[in-house]
Order: sequence, then C-alpha cells, then structure tokens
Amino acid sequence: MVIQIPKETSPRPFLKWAGGKSRLIQQYIPYLPKSYKNYYEPFLGGGAVFFYLQPSTAILTDINAELINTYCCVRDHVEELISLLKKHKNRHSKDYYYSVRNNCGGTDIEKAARLIYLNKTCFNGLYRVNSQGKFNVPLGRYDNPNICSEVLLKAASEALAHAEIRQADFTEVLNCATSADDFVFFDPPYHPLNDTSYFTAYSQNCFSKKDQELLRDTCAELASRGVRVMVCNSDSEFIKKIYNDINFETYKIKAARSINSNIKNRGMISELLITSFKDFYLPKQ
Repeated sequence: MVIQIPKETSPRPFLKWAGGKSRLIQQYIPYLPKSYKNYYEPFLGGGAVFFYLQPSTAILTDINAELINTYCCVRDHVEELISLLKKHKNRHSKDYYYSVRNNCGGTDIEKAARLIYLNKTCFNGLYRVNSQGKFNVPLGRYDNPNICSEVLLKAASEALAHAEIRQADFTEVLNCATSADDFVFFDPPYHPLNDTSYFTAYSQNCFSKKDQELLRDTCAELASRGVRVMVCNSDSEFIKKIYNDINFETYKIKAARSINSNIKNRGMISELLITSFKDFYLPKQ
C-alpha cells in the first residue's frame, strides 16, 4: 500500500501538542485493526490519529477542559473562531502575548481562540500549566507564526462535524466501548524513561505509576469484551512489564524526541505501540 501525502485541505491537527503522533502515523498503519465501527480516543491531545482515520463514528475525550472547549468551538463555531484569531494575529507582539496569557476569562469561543493563539506563539507549542492550572509557557521565537490557518481549521471542523466531544477521564470509555465493533486508541502521558524526564504538561495533574496501572487495567477490561485496543507509551521496562502481564503485543516504533532543554538529548528514540489484537490492517513489515 502506498501512503498518500495529505493534501493541503486534508484534515490534520490544528494544534501543536507534546507527543503528537502526526510523524508516526505511517509507522502505525500496519498495526491498525482491519475493521471497526466506532472509534474512541480518550487522550485526545492533537488528535493526529483521529484526523488520519476520519472515522464515521467517534467519541473524543480528554481531561483537559480548555482543550475540549477548543475542539467543540472548532467543530461548532469555526467562522467566529477564525475571526477572533485574525484579530490576535494582527495584534501579536511580545507584550500582547503576555497580556493574553494572563487573561483567562471570556466566552467559550474567546477561550478557544486564546488557546490556539498561545499554542501557535508559545515556546515549542507546549501546553503547560502551574499548580493553579494557569498556562505559564513563555513566548516562543517565531518570525511569522501561523496563528490563523483558515483552510486547516475548516478542514478540522468538517472532520469533527459528527464526532462526540466531551471532557472525561479515560476510564469513562468503559461506559461506551463494549464489543469488537469498537476501536480504542490510547495516547496517555508517557511513563518517564528516567527520573529527570518526567513531563507533566498534559494537565496540572501528574500521571503516576498508579495511573499507568489503572490504564492497563482499563485496557484489559476492554480487551475482555472483544474491544480492539491500541496504546502508545515509552519503551520502558515498567510499561513492557505491565502490558506483558495481560498478554498484549508490544512493537517498537522509532520517534523523534524534539522537546528537551538540552539539544544533545534530542534525536531518535524507541517508543512502544501496544495492541490487544493481531488482525492488522496490513501485514507486519
């Protein structure tokens, strides 16, 4: 199968997101299930897998309320959102960035425009909040940040048109996915490879070992129902052990590590793609 290069109008992530999967999609393709009816993504983030698959039925969730509000606004109010983003683009400067960063109020659409604006102009497109839940990433160094891509936002809006989007903990997928007609893709905060690599930008809540084990147990319960489950995570001994304990298959994927304060620690690393099934879309390479 020849992988087609997405067209400019193809749906794809409209946000930068730490750990985003856009560059890994081609490696994931051989391990996708042959068939399913309902798609679930409980750690939505940038949504790269959803936008690639474009399923006809999808439930997209995330614990991050600001992120979910932004997706809902892209789906339901994309024209108004574009109008506000154009205003941000025209006013963009260092002082303007920090004034927007410090202003958490406004309507849902204003909050969505704020998140997209900050995401496109902050350092490395990070989403990081402090203990009070306030966004605290400094301004990035961009000559001409792409603050408002109308084509991209409209394509994303169209792809999201029939998706159910809501704020939820990942365990709530147990209330919906019940059979082999369902495919659940989990992209959780990764377990750290070492004590200094813990990255908690996902929300103000740290994703602990107990959370990883709860996710594993959630995956095991889904698999017992016949649900097709796919999980990505770090290539760590802890993650390999907890999924080997439930007889899931693990495969190594090569990924670029681009977020690190020390440029020498950036580069290619191994990640794990973990599945409960073997009826792949394509034969393994």
